[in-house]
Amino acid sequence: MSATSEDVKKKTLTFRRYKDGERPGQRSADWIFDADHSHKCPEYVLSTPPCQGSCPSGEDIRGWLNIARGVEKPPAGMVWQEYAFRRLTEANPFPSVMGRVCPAPCESGCNRNEVEDHVGINSVEHYIGEYGIANKLAFVKPEQSTGKKVAIIGGGPAGLACAYQLRLMGHECTIFDDHAELGGMMRYGIPGFRTPREILDAEIQRIMDLGIDAKLNVRIGTDITIDQIEQEFDAVFMSMGAQGGRPLPVPGADAPNCVTAMAFLRAFNDGRLQHVGRRVVVVGGGDTSIDVVTVARRLGNIKTDHPTDHPELVIQGHVAHDVAAVSAREGADVILISRASIDKMNASKHEVEHALSEGIEIRGGLTPIAVVVGPDGRATALRVAQFEMVKNEQIIKEGTEYDIPADLIVSAIGQAVDFTGLEQFNNGKGLMTADKNYQVPGKKGFFVGGDVLRPHLLTTAIGHGAIAADSIDRYLRNEEMEKRPKIDVHAFDLQRKMLEKGLPIEKYQHQPIWGTDSSPVAVHNFEDRSYKYVIPSNELFLGHFLFTPRIKRKVIQLDAQQALGNFEDRLGVLDEKQVVEEAKRCMSCGLCFECDNCVVYCPQIAVFKVKKTQSTTGRYVDTDYDRCIGCHICADVCPTGYIKMGMGD
Repeated sequence: MSATSEDVKKKTLTFRRYKDGERPGQRSADWIFDADHSHKCPEYVLSTPPCQGSCPSGEDIRGWLNIARGVEKPPAGMVWQEYAFRRLTEANPFPSVMGRVCPAPCESGCNRNEVEDHVGINSVEHYIGEYGIANKLAFVKPEQSTGKKVAIIGGGPAGLACAYQLRLMGHECTIFDDHAELGGMMRYGIPGFRTPREILDAEIQRIMDLGIDAKLNVRIGTDITIDQIEQEFDAVFMSMGAQGGRPLPVPGADAPNCVTAMAFLRAFNDGRLQHVGRRVVVVGGGDTSIDVVTVARRLGNIKTDHPTDHPELVIQGHVAHDVAAVSAREGADVILISRASIDKMNASKHEVEHALSEGIEIRGGLTPIAVVVGPDGRATALRVAQFEMVKNEQIIKEGTEYDIPADLIVSAIGQAVDFTGLEQFNNGKGLMTADKNYQVPGKKGFFVGGDVLRPHLLTTAIGHGAIAADSIDRYLRNEEMEKRPKIDVHAFDLQRKMLEKGLPIEKYQHQPIWGTDSSPVAVHNFEDRSYKYVIPSNELFLGHFLFTPRIKRKVIQLDAQQALGNFEDRLGVLDEKQVVEEAKRCMSCGLCFECDNCVVYCPQIAVFKVKKTQSTTGRYVDTDYDRCIGCHICADVCPTGYIKMGMGD
């Protein structure tokens, strides 16, 4: 829930770090005019904002938001939308898809939450992605090829992201996938009303247009052996995903109409599943379970059911015809069972709200204990009960058991990897193992990422693919693997801004700077901590930021009847004016956004603007240390926490 203006007033936000009396024995006036005996003076410290720190794909979120808001200017001849698109896709080549389906941990971490409400990062990303598709923005092909060949096993988000990054580096890539189309979980695990197929296809094609090959309907391990792959390619990235589901670990779960969520969604996304029965029970609590229940609700059921039309047969691939052609649909009763309470489910809050509004019942605090099976061997109900955890052991509360009638039971409790033909890579836990550079231990030239490493978010898989690509590149160049930074995300690059402005950079190489008085790039006493430090809200000066309501995308809300048969995109896109205004709510945590507070409030006129001919983002203000008395006011009024008091320690 968003904060109100009254909520904000109660927080009594302030510009000031210190109030009178907070520094023992000193009034503010004495402190200012008598100077600071520690001899500390301003440092300009670049930090990572929490949005970037919590982005699994490592996007430079602050960067493209600053571009949208006009703080960071694009190079000559380029509109801001394209510049933002280029900056965003350095880390993630799927802005339009992610703007729709990413659960946005960046928004949860946004420091703006301490003022009123987070910046609508997803909605801005959505706009940038749509602009890229509408204006047919293409990725720039590498000028030369290295001659090195990399096999990508799996064409999901991790595999596509890895191939994208490697191709930009000049390596030849071939993607092998056992499906008819690329996309992995984005295509086969998420329904089309959340990832419109024309959008997904456009963003995948943009990657393939870089000159990446794809061999579809080919399974590595059976159609082609891993030994053959190893002989033909210089390196291998394994990203098969975890597209198998985990069955319910209870008696009776082997009934034919007890299916996994991944099988359910695969059948639906293939176009085979057209009805689900009258009563559907889904067990889970994450986004996948929400996808299942919303699909089930939209499909409804048929009035006249025939044994050959049972949904489990369709899901298992035995029937591939349109059941709806022979009978009319009506609404199915759909219930979601979660071990967690509704407010603590892992699923995105807005997806839970959508499900509830569409007539889906959610019962939290329950665990399945058995599947009730009828005389024909099919499940007739799911038996559930309340429980408590005692020393990590589930204890059923006696007397709380009851049955929920069901025609179809769907297990959405986790994913599994199919290692058929690749058994040697199974770490015994149904997954693969990797080091910090995503190398497979004991298997030279093999790297891994995505759900086969750790089932998580689509953006997590994309991040794996990008980091693995860096490691593969170093391996192919016979270079030592670099130690990954503590905060492994894309950060502000001062060198890029210097080059765009045409400023001399001499022999500077982009790397962390530990303070300087002689760098040809940085202003006096600039320090780059972005690789190790995420700046918290208590280091910002929140009184600078006035209450500004978030501009929200139009969301199509459906009731129980409207949801039936509705498979349209639910999210509207902001227009340019709305995007710019929303981006202006970004507080640019850890980087100067040129508010001039430090220049205006310095009593010694020690802080000054860099000459326009030498100025760019990250080089806006400097300090005359002959005038500075160490009064701390510049740091006190810096909204972004970019100015720290250092030196003299």
